[in-house]
Amino acid sequence: MLLAIDIGNTNIVIAIHDGDNWINVWRIHTDPASTSDELFLSLRELFNSTGLELGIIDKAIVASVVPALTRSVAKAVYKVFALNAMIVSHDLDSGLVKETIPIEMGSDILCNLAQAHDMHPQGPCIVMDFGTALTLSAVDENGRVLGASIAPGLVTAVKALAGNTAQLKQVELKVPSRVLGMDSESSIRSGIMIGYSGLASALIRRASEEIGKKPYVIATGGLATTISSLISEIDLVDRDHTLNGLRLLSQLNQ
Repeated sequence: MLLAIDIGNTNIVIAIHDGDNWINVWRIHTDPASTSDELFLSLRELFNSTGLELGIIDKAIVASVVPALTRSVAKAVYKVFALNAMIVSHDLDSGLVKETIPIEMGSDILCNLAQAHDMHPQGPCIVMDFGTALTLSAVDENGRVLGASIAPGLVTAVKALAGNTAQLKQVELKVPSRVLGMDSESSIRSGIMIGYSGLASALIRRASEEIGKKPYVIATGGLATTISSLISEIDLVDRDHTLNGLRLLSQLNQ
C-alpha cells in the first residue's frame, strides 16, 4: 500500500491507497513549527485508527509547498513505517517535459499537471486548484508545461476580508441563491462565490485563447465541488486529483 502526503499551506493531507482506491484520507492543520516528533505522534495515531498493520505500507511519497516541514514529515514517516519517503521534485520522472517545468513551480502543481497529462494525453489540459491559493496551470498534449496563474484562494479572501473589516464576519462558502444579499453574510457569500466563478471562467477562457485549442479542464481542491456548478468550462471535478498525481509519480519512479 502507498502512503501519500501532500503538505499544503493550510492543511497536510495524509492518504493511504490500497492499489484500487484511497481507503483513508485525513487532513490536519499545517503548522510550520511542528517538529518531527509531533508529526510522528500525529501520523502514528492516525494510522493506528485504521487497524492496519504497519508493515502493509511499502511505499511513501511526500509533496510539499512548505519547505520547513518537508524533512520533518519525511523523518516522521521513517519513524512510523521504517520507509524512506520519496520527495516530489522536478528531477522525478513525471511524464512532463522537464525542460519546460519552471524552477519556481510548486510540487502540488507538478502533481496536478502530471496527472492531467497522464489521464488526458490526447490534448491540452488545464487544472484549476481551489486551495489556499487559486491556481490555474496548463500542459499541452506533448507534456510541455505551458505556465500557471495564481490568485488568493476563496477562503484566503474571506479571511482577509473578515480580518480587515470590523463589522464583517467569517461565512460558510456555498452557492448563493441570489447575487444581491440582504445581510453581510449573504452579501459576502455572493461576492466570493459568484465573483470567483467569474474569475475562474475568465482565466480559463484567456488561457484557452493562448493555448489555441480547447483544453480539457479539471477542477480540484477543497472547494472545487462547491463552486464547480457555477463554472461551465469545467469538464471534471476530482477532489483527489493531486493525490492521484502523487500516486502516479510514485509509480513512475519506483
